[in-house]
Order: sequence, then C-alpha cells, then structure tokens
Amino acid sequence: MKKILRLLFIVILLLAGVLYWLLFTSATRFDEKSKYVHVYEQNTAESEMMEQLSGSSLVNNTGLFRFVASRLNVWKRIKPGRFEITKGQSLMSIVRMLRNNKQVPSKLVINKLRVPEDLAKLIGRNFRTDSATAMQFLTNKDSLQKLGVDSDSWLTLVIPDTYIMNWNTSTFKILSRLKSEQEDFWTAERKQKAINLGLTPEQVYALASIVEEETNANQEKGNIASVYMNRISKGMALGADPTIKFALKNFALRRIHFGDLQVASPYNTYRNKGLPPGPICTPSKITIDAVLDAPRTDYLFFVASAELNGTHHFSSTYAEHQQYAKTYQEELNKRGINK
Repeated sequence: MKKILRLLFIVILLLAGVLYWLLFTSATRFDEKSKYVHVYEQNTAESEMMEQLSGSSLVNNTGLFRFVASRLNVWKRIKPGRFEITKGQSLMSIVRMLRNNKQVPSKLVINKLRVPEDLAKLIGRNFRTDSATAMQFLTNKDSLQKLGVDSDSWLTLVIPDTYIMNWNTSTFKILSRLKSEQEDFWTAERKQKAINLGLTPEQVYALASIVEEETNANQEKGNIASVYMNRISKGMALGADPTIKFALKNFALRRIHFGDLQVASPYNTYRNKGLPPGPICTPSKITIDAVLDAPRTDYLFFVASAELNGTHHFSSTYAEHQQYAKTYQEELNKRGINK
C-alpha cells in the first residue's frame, strides 16, 4: 500500500511539474522581442484570437491555451483592442493579460504632414481603422465641419508630436485628441503674440508651414518669417516656392521654373496675394514660435546660399537679391540640378 501511495505521489508530482512547465514557463515560439494580436469584435474574440495564434505560431500549445482561456472566462471578459505578447511570456501570463484587458496603446508619431493621405496612412498603420476609411473621413466636408475645420484648414489641428491612444480609437476621436492638444498649445501668451503681429493663430500656422518648407535651419526661421510679413505689409505677393510645390503636389521639386509659376491654384502665392487659404504642411512647434517671435527686419527677399548647405542670403533690395539669386542659379546649373 505504501509503495502504491509513494508511486501515486511521484506521479502527482510529475504531473504537477509538467503542468507548471506548460503554464508558467515560456510559451512563445517567436524570436522577435514581441508580437501583437488584435481583437476586433467581442462576440468573435475566441475565433479571432485562435486564428492569429495558430496562423502565426505565437504560442507552443494553442489547444491548452484555448482550454485555459475558456475556463477562466477570457472570451466573455476580453474587449476589442491590441495586445502585446512578449518573447518568453508564459501561457498563464498571456491568458491573464487578455482576461484583464491589459491593452497596449498605439503611438501616433507625427512629424511633417502635407496632404490627407499622409495622416490616413499613419492612422491605418497604427490603429484599427484602415487608411481608406481614415481618408474618407479626412476628405468629407461634414466630418471636418464637426471639428471646426475644412479641407483647407484641417492641418491646423495638428501640432507635430507623439500621441498615445488606444488601438481601436476612431478617426474622429483621433482628430478630436489632436484638436485638444492644439488648443492647449495655443496658450494666452501665444495668442497675444499672434494678435501683436496682426494675425490669427490659423494665419500664424499657415505662415509657419511655409517657413517650415523653406528651411531646416532653426536660426533662420525668424528672418524668413519677417520677409513674408514685410511683403504682406507692403501689399506684395508672398512669392513662396513651397506653395508652388504644394499646388503642383510635387514635393520633390528642387528647382521652380517659370512654367510652374503659372499653375492655377489658390495656393499659388506668385499669382495670389496674401497667405494661402490654408497651411501647406504641419510646422513644428519651433517653427511656429519662430514666427511668433520673428524679429523686425527690412528684408524683402531671400535666396538659398550657393553653397547649398541649407542656409540663405537675405536682402532688402531687389538688386542685391538678384546678385545672390544669379550665383545660386549658376551653381544649380553647374551641378545639373534641373528639377
């Protein structure tokens, strides 16, 4: 009898060891740091999850996973979302994570956007909403109107930054979050600076978008902004090359030709005086502040340096500007840059 009890005890210990090994040691089968699984609808969560786990070979024992998850009521408690499985994670840890709905938020990293397609692609890449659906929202007049913007001004909602949101956040809520952050950015101090310039925050943003496209040299952004503000005050056309690129939807152009200046568009600031109807990109916070803090100058012209190092020459007279422009054009010709 003692031998039977001893043997039974050993068997129980072995079974307990195997069960512990199956449930509490590494259950993953991938080499990457982590993998993501998604639940789209709660009523189909079990089939969705099992399809992902089986198809991607994420865990060692999908049958055991399904059994444990069912016994712990995972499928009744889980919510639609994005979940991260890390390399070496145990089966029990994965089940508990899903049962407790410990979702991984998505990052929306915004640097420079120019057209709705840019934001739609980011949303489709990082959130449940696909890019086509996001694009429909961003080009729909009624959808944009709910946010107080239109097809020309929607970019003003976006302050480049990194935003953390749930994976299943809708396009409307994503844009609403961006609008909230934008409203926080426009402090009373910044609004007062805009008033002192005789501009609205939206106009400052539009001007900053042109400055953003003109240079990466932060130390020059204030001077470039002063050129455009001086032109506006004198009733001159802005004559901003980046607006031509925007009108042509050709952002790779390095050289603007006479024929390009004839494009029929409200964004052609050679043919239309004043600021364009909306921004042409999402300017950085640094650029917006550079516009708000632009120095008072008598500059009316600037042209890229012939060294092609990203800096510019500023001029108060057209004659001086022409000399710098000629040198710059000669350098482009020398290097064979025609487009």
